Amino acid sequence: MSDIKSNIEKIKGKIAEAARRAGRGADEVRLMGVTKFHPLEMMLEAAPMLDLIGENRVQEASEKRAAWPAGTPSCPWHLIGHLQKNKIRRALENFDLVESVDALDTARAMDRVLSEGGRDAFPVYIEVNMSREPAKSGVAPEDAERLLEGVMASAPALSVEGLMTVAADTDDEAVLRATFGGLRELRERLRAASGLPLPELSMGMSGDFAVAVEEGSTIVRVGSAIFGPRNY
Repeated sequence: MSDIKSNIEKIKGKIAEAARRAGRGADEVRLMGVTKFHPLEMMLEAAPMLDLIGENRVQEASEKRAAWPAGTPSCPWHLIGHLQKNKIRRALENFDLVESVDALDTARAMDRVLSEGGRDAFPVYIEVNMSREPAKSGVAPEDAERLLEGVMASAPALSVEGLMTVAADTDDEAVLRATFGGLRELRERLRAASGLPLPELSMGMSGDFAVAVEEGSTIVRVGSAIFGPRNY
């Protein structure tokens, strides 16, 4: 058995255990393979066992999608890295969903490109900087409702379907629970304010996905625990 297959089976087992502890079903959580800097060969092996592929960079993802062999199993691709304005058109051509919308001007620019092509209901998540780290992207929690209102009012080609966050790099379970639980509670407030269902919470990575599942995650983004260290 390859390491990738074995790693994915172990992760799915841990997701199921965490879901059970939280009184949830394992099928409520989707596994994303984060493939930044990992070669196409590893992605092709993993794709049939994954629910989603996550890429941080538009350029890298575009090259990988162009090289993906026709007829080979794949799954939806999500952009999870910061979206630069000059990459919006290419991102919308290569991704099925953008998880990292954190500014209204970015949302409006996406809306303009989508409208040019007659596209609508493009799915996005709002990225929230729950850990408040300056180096991280994401809207501040207290500004998330204003951003959501703005997207709904001025970017009608976008469909906001959930929230995403990246937790601090820590082993402190209390800090992680505050981050993930805080995003879940924010989602509830935004649901009440907007009337949107916002079904998705993308939170949890290789080192903390079990805690995230216990706190309500519906998508865990796992890279190194599947593929090993990145190939820089």
